[in-house]
Amino acid sequence: MKSSVRRTLTAAAATTGLMGLGLTGAAAHVNITPDTTAAGAHALLTVSFSHDCEGSPTNKLTISLPEPLVDAKPEIVPGWTVEKVTETLDEPLTLDNGSSVTERVGQIVYTAETPVQDGYLQQFDMSVQLPEREGETLAFPVLQSCVEGETDWAEIPAEGEDPHSLEAPAPTITLTGAEEHGHAEEAATETTAEEADLESASASNDSSGASTVGYVGLGAGLLGLIAGVTALLRTRNSKA
Repeated sequence: MKSSVRRTLTAAAATTGLMGLGLTGAAAHVNITPDTTAAGAHALLTVSFSHDCEGSPTNKLTISLPEPLVDAKPEIVPGWTVEKVTETLDEPLTLDNGSSVTERVGQIVYTAETPVQDGYLQQFDMSVQLPEREGETLAFPVLQSCVEGETDWAEIPAEGEDPHSLEAPAPTITLTGAEEHGHAEEAATETTAEEADLESASASNDSSGASTVGYVGLGAGLLGLIAGVTALLRTRNSKA
């Protein structure tokens, strides 16, 4: 149920609010919607399309990853096969953590068991770690292969050019600052502290309650002892 709700919200965001999430080329027929654009964050990218190639059903989607990304974990979707295509780099790529790699996942390829007709929404999720490059725009060229023909969504707008003017713009995301991510961690820390305070207060109340019960029990015991001694003295005086 949660997955269905998330997919519905994702589809709505892809058609109405991509610019607000840091995306350009929102008019493209192949979109990429991230759940976060914070630089350095682990993001879930939703790739979606709902059209064919001028009347020919779609049977394959080849998603190219921008070079700052070295890997992606694609979703397994029923009715589709998925492949991670690894490429050897001409020169080692230095990562944000200082390490270097000579190979990377360059493409994610989804192939349909049954081609998707025009007017039906299809989407795939990929998990990636975004690079620490705030303000940088990452392009994800997508080759849409159909039963007849193909469309290469790979056009990159020049500086100052409106991406909506392009015939086949590549889906892009623009990395933002990590402030929101930091606030979330801070809020989580504050929540944890509050929970600890509540637990401490609860333990204190329990201890106080236990002490009160103990004192009441002790008082009742003393009263019983006094009553017993009084009864004994009365019995002896009566016999005397």
